Amino acid sequence: MHLAYPAVLAALLFCVGVYGVLARRNVVLVLMSVELMLNAVNLNLVAFDAWLRDSLHAGQALTLFTITVAAAEIGLGLAIVLLVFRTRGTADIDRLTALGDPAEATEETEAAA
Repeated sequence: MHLAYPAVLAALLFCVGVYGVLARRNVVLVLMSVELMLNAVNLNLVAFDAWLRDSLHAGQALTLFTITVAAAEIGLGLAIVLLVFRTRGTADIDRLTALGDPAEATEETEAAA
């Protein structure tokens, strides 16, 4: 198999992931797009490892580390999204401007006025 086939597929997957990160407003869809980009990187690592016929299989080892980091990222990311959704009532990126408690933010703006 030629190296071009998985490389082109990985490039397309990565581009779809970048579009999802830049165009989506929902935090869960942004996290899914980041996962898609990480999977494109994993595909490239395994394809180049097979193409180079590396005896240590370094590409496959790095892929396992990437999968582990992606699993931890998605777990923490979803926990943060659920916490923000419970406190704010929305998962829209544009509406999440302040990191503090929304009740404190309204009290500060009322006290300043």
